[in-house]
Amino acid sequence: MISTLFYTTKQGIVNIFKNKWFSLASVATISACLFLFGVFYTIILNFQNIVKTAEEGVSITVFFDEGTTEERMAEIKELIAKRAEVRQIDFISADEAWESFKDEYLGEYQDGFTENPLADSANFEIYLNDVSMQGALVTYLESVPNIRQVNRSEVTANTLSGFNLLISYISAGIIVILLAVSVFLISNTVTIGISVRKEEIGIMKYIGATDFFVRAPFVIEGMIIGALGAAIPLTAIYILYAKVVEFLGERFSVLTGIMTFLPIEVVFENLLPISIGIGVGIGFFGSFTTVRRHLKV
Repeated sequence: MISTLFYTTKQGIVNIFKNKWFSLASVATISACLFLFGVFYTIILNFQNIVKTAEEGVSITVFFDEGTTEERMAEIKELIAKRAEVRQIDFISADEAWESFKDEYLGEYQDGFTENPLADSANFEIYLNDVSMQGALVTYLESVPNIRQVNRSEVTANTLSGFNLLISYISAGIIVILLAVSVFLISNTVTIGISVRKEEIGIMKYIGATDFFVRAPFVIEGMIIGALGAAIPLTAIYILYAKVVEFLGERFSVLTGIMTFLPIEVVFENLLPISIGIGVGIGFFGSFTTVRRHLKV
């Protein structure tokens, strides 16, 4: 069994070089399809990250009734922190609120104040796990005793939530279409390449070769071609991604404050196994099913 496995593997590799034009055509088809898939996947992933970063900056501000003690504020903070919607809570004391207000709005005129006019402005800034959860959290906060005011931005939250949903639908649609086209083109290429060699398969069957012995070299050949077809676009995307990010940072420096590109390692966490799985998987199933059609002679 081991010797048969080594033999069929060797034959699969030999077949690649023996039928080099078919092999090149198959690798080129797989590479082109997976390169397009990888580019769209990378763009979509970065758009989703931009929206997520914008969502992380959306906060809800909670103000307390006059005379609310720090102990009561701490109790309220514990209650809020238990909510599934909450990612982070920052406490802003009255003094911190006044200092921030002075620096932002008063400038050189801030020395005229001897007392803190925002003595009752201690607040919580609450950041959400998902901006679409803002409505449920606001409803809860307005029902908590000692909370007198809840400030939120419904327009920003609704816009980001809707945009995130739109990107999800568009990305899902594009990826499904690209995958379908890739599977169709790659499968057809593999099928055509093996079909033209049906006489070779027939001769092997006539001299008594088993189905496994006939099929194995073709399956291994298809898997190797699929792996090569996936490795080429992945390498290209890995190299080009860094150059594109660097180019955009130099030419459009204003974008660096708006757009934060994901590290290539994060992009490849899913792109690498998906692309290899598609390439090797289609090479395997395409070869397996095509050869099976010609086993009956």
